[in-house]
Amino acid sequence: MRRSSKLLPTALAIILALRLLGCTRATRSLDANPHPDPLAVASSLITASDARTHIDYLASDALMGRKTPSPGLDSAAEYIARQFRSFGLRAINGSYFHDFNLYRISLGEPNVLKLIKEGREKLYEIKTDYMPFDLTGNNAAEAEVIFVGYGITAPEYDYDDYAGVDVKGKIALVLRHEPQEDDSSSVFLGRRVTEHGQLRSKVRNAIQHGASGLLFMSDPLNHPSMAPRGFPWPSLYKELPADALPLTLSVSDLRQIPVVHVGPAFIADLLGSVDSVKALQASIDSTVHPNSFTISGAKVHVHTTTVATPLPTRNVVGFLEGSDRSLKDEIVVVGAHYDHVGWMRSLVAGQDSIFNGADDNASGTTGVLEVAKAFAAGKMRPKRSLLFITFAGEELGLLGSQAYVRSPTLTLEKTAAMLNMDMIGRNGPDTVSIGGTTRSPDLVAINERANKQVGLTLMYNIEKDFFRSDQASFAQKKIPVLFYHTGEHADYHKVSDNPEKIDTEKLSKIARLVFLTAWEIANVETRPAYIEPN
Repeated sequence: MRRSSKLLPTALAIILALRLLGCTRATRSLDANPHPDPLAVASSLITASDARTHIDYLASDALMGRKTPSPGLDSAAEYIARQFRSFGLRAINGSYFHDFNLYRISLGEPNVLKLIKEGREKLYEIKTDYMPFDLTGNNAAEAEVIFVGYGITAPEYDYDDYAGVDVKGKIALVLRHEPQEDDSSSVFLGRRVTEHGQLRSKVRNAIQHGASGLLFMSDPLNHPSMAPRGFPWPSLYKELPADALPLTLSVSDLRQIPVVHVGPAFIADLLGSVDSVKALQASIDSTVHPNSFTISGAKVHVHTTTVATPLPTRNVVGFLEGSDRSLKDEIVVVGAHYDHVGWMRSLVAGQDSIFNGADDNASGTTGVLEVAKAFAAGKMRPKRSLLFITFAGEELGLLGSQAYVRSPTLTLEKTAAMLNMDMIGRNGPDTVSIGGTTRSPDLVAINERANKQVGLTLMYNIEKDFFRSDQASFAQKKIPVLFYHTGEHADYHKVSDNPEKIDTEKLSKIARLVFLTAWEIANVETRPAYIEPN
């Protein structure tokens, strides 16, 4: 474990008091000017020294990597809420928290895979012959089996494995991945994996076509091992921690039908041989044409049982009401995720085992705190209102921001824009990458005007990573967004992502850019437009 850099409580209190005094003096100087310049406000109140205080606490060993959910994440949430309160931001409905439940999915009993063929029944062993996926449902199915190729419907590539077959009420058998996976000339973006090859997409597609169950098997021409590789359930792998279980925002999303990975013994009994799978894959890959059919003379019974345990979780919110009677009902959201990936037991005594997540994403959370402080201080009140929000569960699949857009504290119809900061403290003193640009040229123009006062070098090279952070949840609701990011580095998702490596001067520059951009968005007469990208 890395040696803690926590200050003694008394010393920390003194430092915080001195910094609050500095903030108070800055606020008084602003109060003396009834019409302060936004850049002056940003420059005087968004400081590297205050950023350092936030980074050192949020990425300290005491918070144990801020895993969702964990006591360390709760401590971070309380800290952020205290800061919002101290700035003078308002609570919403009496709370600085947006509460929601995550669900921990564990494997229950019974779990059954049975082949019914030629009047005989054969049972298969879990873990050895089949393995349920984390997306499996608490459900059973018994039906004919239809081989549905790769289980893909992709009209943009003129490809549909479900064309010409009816799987409604039947059990679908599909290959992992996608056609011509290792072929640079493949219509499926060459060697790049498209969303159609993802497990989640195939489960969704099977459900939409009415399948009552879904059996996966490996695609042996590219992945020779045919061993069943579903989810590694701790109840079946005793060496795994008991809480190493999938978390989900909803027990109904894609968890409606049994979904398992079947192994070679089952495949040989169903299809006659494992080599037959190679022939089926080769016929599809060579032509990029589906080869789907009903497997005659066989039925399969599959039953998976899961148990969902609710886990209370929370985002942190602070509200600043706008000044314009007709526009204050509209909202500009400034956000970042405050969770990280936690810690692991080290096999070597004294070795660091805490993933502090200083850049990912104590830096973005610090950016939100600094922007919030600048807006709340003095007499500045933009026309539109502002919502400052830090999200839990981003590392688990944007779960906190998904929870917010599904059940928002303030109406999404009135949300004018969302600005998201994720990893803004590394990689050179003056560069920042901007994402979301294809969805709102209006926001890009506003951000570039604001940057003329800040002087950062703007790069537009991260659209490929757009769906990896929380702005994607808002964009899916057709809200204009921008994504601020300074790039990955050798410490990404490692125990070495520590506070001392954060460039707080650079972080502060980016926070000033976000402040000025949010300021203009909150004051322009016409809301930025959202454009659906191709």
